[in-house]
Amino acid sequence: MTTPEAEQSQAPRPEERLEQAVRAAEQALIEYEIAVETFRVEVENFSRLHEQKLGPLYARIEELDAQIAEARAARTGDAEDIRRAEEARARVLPIPGVEELLNGWMDGNGLFPEAAAMLTDQAVRPPERVRPSEEARKLYRELARKAHPDLAQEEDERRRREEFITQVNAAYARGDASLLKELAEEWAAGPVPPERRPSHAEELYVRLEWLAQRKELLTMVARELEEGAIAGMLRLAPDDPDALLEEIAGRLRADIEQREDQLAGLQGQG
Repeated sequence: MTTPEAEQSQAPRPEERLEQAVRAAEQALIEYEIAVETFRVEVENFSRLHEQKLGPLYARIEELDAQIAEARAARTGDAEDIRRAEEARARVLPIPGVEELLNGWMDGNGLFPEAAAMLTDQAVRPPERVRPSEEARKLYRELARKAHPDLAQEEDERRRREEFITQVNAAYARGDASLLKELAEEWAAGPVPPERRPSHAEELYVRLEWLAQRKELLTMVARELEEGAIAGMLRLAPDDPDALLEEIAGRLRADIEQREDQLAGLQGQG
């Protein structure tokens, strides 16, 4: 029969319960960071594909709107029509850095040949896709769980892990499964992290507070991603975003055709 004194001696000390709470919070935070980073990569990749595929079509619509406004102003001579034409033209004037903004589809002189080809039936190189494979996703998750900086107790070890995870994140963003394999081998051959040492209650409370703040920051990042237009589009077609882009492109091409007809009519009247 167990005596009350024996039961009391077997019960975990307050520091042990705090340590368990810290470990649980660390693991939960790591899983949350993995989810947020995976979502960020998906949004970033879809955003890049969206700009590459639809950017030239939007640019063509803006140019046609400017030409239509200019043709109308030339025909009527009305001051308000002239003002609207000037505003429409100002929206499509070249600006510094436009090439970078449009991912190489356009520079200060106009659309590149690849972009122009997308508005016709000419062949064009497909837009660059960066979608991590299931193997890359698995490797990334494993490395993030093993090498996450939040598992370090010493500052030197934290810095080592931060530098390593930076490489892991960069490889994952490029979908480079081969590099992720190399990084996994590098981590396996690296120094073994020191055993977790007992922490004082005050240090554990500070640790829990930091973990909570980090979770709050990640929640803000996730909320910003979820509220963005690109994430909204992804939610419309999570299983086939390419089909959604093609559907939008079809509507934009129809809009372009209507505007071209409208412009031809105005120019014919002139």
